[in-house]
Amino acid sequence: MANFLKVLTGPRKPTINVVRMTGVIQAANSPRHQLINFERFNKPLERAFRAHNVKAVALEINSRGGSATQSNLIWKRVRQLKKETGVPVVAFLEDVAASGGYYLACSADKIVADENSMIGSIGVIFASFGAKEAISKLGLERRVYTAGESKAMLDPFSDEKKEDVEKINELLLHCHENFISVVEKSRGERLQDPTGNELYSGRIWSAKKALEVGLIDHIADRHSFCYEHFGEGIQFRYFNPRGMGMLDFPFGAKAGVSIEEIIGHRLPSLISS
Repeated sequence: MANFLKVLTGPRKPTINVVRMTGVIQAANSPRHQLINFERFNKPLERAFRAHNVKAVALEINSRGGSATQSNLIWKRVRQLKKETGVPVVAFLEDVAASGGYYLACSADKIVADENSMIGSIGVIFASFGAKEAISKLGLERRVYTAGESKAMLDPFSDEKKEDVEKINELLLHCHENFISVVEKSRGERLQDPTGNELYSGRIWSAKKALEVGLIDHIADRHSFCYEHFGEGIQFRYFNPRGMGMLDFPFGAKAGVSIEEIIGHRLPSLISS
């Protein structure tokens, strides 16, 4: 009994606290698929950073992106917690860390990827559709009433207007500039753009090429990297948001958003198409 109590009450081994971010970055919560957003991850991040005897926080990222705002909110929160606690952060990229997924990785001090990871896609996208002729063939008439000349901007059932496209391009440019600023703050002099503009073209890079241009720091797996840099005596602890355990609904997951969500939100996204 004495030995058992000693295990419970004695000093904890140094830990690497793991926060796993998988799925689309999107504000709304849904039982159909796992989402990454500030509301879900704020508390797990706080617990991970403020835990006892933590050597580093590991962000495991597997996301092709999504909401620019949610990406930025999480990026800011990680940087704030890192500043408050002094705990270093390492991002471990899995299958894909593209667009908003790479935005999240930029909150880390070091970025580590697998040999087969897909990385980057530093760009912004807005996707819509035009269905005016389709509803006309169905004998339907579109009726829209607004207060404000831009309220129905880029309505998919109306003619596309040049001035609406110009306004959307202005929004996309602003989001892209913010994204570039985040990357440059994070990576600094490690960036080596081979052509002068290719880094920010929206291109997806292999891990090998991402290492060459400075988007990542190492090619390795989490266990090997952490044992090498933080010692073999460390332990891993996992800090997951609600809904990522045994009662989650993986069979209902999907890697995208519904048509209702697209029509309802119509926002520029940091997502790899």
